[in-house]
Amino acid sequence: MAKHSFRGGLHPYDGKELSKDRPIIDILPGKELVFPLSQHIGAPAVPVVKKGDKVLRGQMIADAGGFVSVPIYSTVSGSVTAIEKRRVVTGDMVESIVIANDNKYEEVKYQTVNDISKLSKEEIKEKIRIAGVVGMGGAGFPTHVKLSPKEPDKIDYCIANCAECEPYLTSDYRRMIEEPQKLIDGLKIILSLFDNAKGILAVEDNKPDCIENLKKLTKDEPRILVKALRTKYPQGSERQLIFATTKRAINCDMLPADAGCIVNNVDTIVAIYNAVMEGKPLMERIVTVTGDCVRKPQNYRVHIGMMYSELISEAGALRYEPVKIVSGGPMMGFGLIDTNVPTTKTASALLCMSRDEVSEVKPSACINCGMCAQVCPGRVVPKILSDMAEHGDEEGFLSKNGMECCECGCCSYICPAKRNLTQSIKSMRKTILAKRKR
Repeated sequence: MAKHSFRGGLHPYDGKELSKDRPIIDILPGKELVFPLSQHIGAPAVPVVKKGDKVLRGQMIADAGGFVSVPIYSTVSGSVTAIEKRRVVTGDMVESIVIANDNKYEEVKYQTVNDISKLSKEEIKEKIRIAGVVGMGGAGFPTHVKLSPKEPDKIDYCIANCAECEPYLTSDYRRMIEEPQKLIDGLKIILSLFDNAKGILAVEDNKPDCIENLKKLTKDEPRILVKALRTKYPQGSERQLIFATTKRAINCDMLPADAGCIVNNVDTIVAIYNAVMEGKPLMERIVTVTGDCVRKPQNYRVHIGMMYSELISEAGALRYEPVKIVSGGPMMGFGLIDTNVPTTKTASALLCMSRDEVSEVKPSACINCGMCAQVCPGRVVPKILSDMAEHGDEEGFLSKNGMECCECGCCSYICPAKRNLTQSIKSMRKTILAKRKR
């Protein structure tokens, strides 16, 4: 079996054995749910409800604030108790809609579709837009925008990102094991938008059962291929995934569509299926709750808006007090200062760790070993970029292709001097991007 890959990357301990064999469990939220209006890249959603309003599950509570924006829906029935700033996983205070759960789960009626061929391409994209679907692999880019490239006839590949390369995360794996047909049917919906494209289900080879089953289910689908990827971090990063599956390269100034590719995460593709065929807005997602502090690591089907603290309770509380709690994976996630923050459309995991390996060591002087450059998938020299970032040398940073960094964390992970390379490079990139926006 051919193993598709890319240059660079590394093999951290993946921790997936803790939760990968735990089937998805449906859980219900507590008394209060919080819906931040900024859950995606682009303009924040705009409230269409006010304090005191009664709402149903599946009812729109905030509409898109522009083309690069999407609506937000209540995931429970109840009443709006406030529209105010609430803290989110990044630590920021974000304008949010707060809903008191009445525990009745009264729901709106959805318009299902039996035959997708009766829908035009614009009708399909509108269903995806109105359902509030965004990229659920982390970025949160509105999906209807991604599916609307300027030249759709030049799209050659629609890639399902099934790699799930981030350590500890197994939500996509469980989705592929338990609901593979929804993934395939969702990919077929995407392919219906691009007449000249083939679909690729790109799966890392540490999931042989998924690869085998997806091949069986697609053996009569001439437009869909299953490709086994070499297990390596960050195989699921968009640029690396495109290169591994198509040998086409993109840089920081390009979109995947410029290389004839459209990439979507597993959960996003299932959300597309739910939006188009079942008429359901994005209200739930699979979240992995794991780590050595968690009594019962598990994958949960979570109502968006419920609190992270409730997920910990569902997992049987904690065996001992965690030193570090992370939203997302250990390589690119956010450290939490408080678990009383809401899950959002981009929530993928909650890690509770007994050690904070980063803070246990003190950075020392660079020994010029070159290991950071060897593992960098962006083919830059992180040591040089970090030095320039620390000295505020924007011109030098750009001249050394600093914007090609994908912030994967490989350099910081491998550095024997334990320098915070990714952090300093990320800060400089953020500064430069902010100035470009102004």
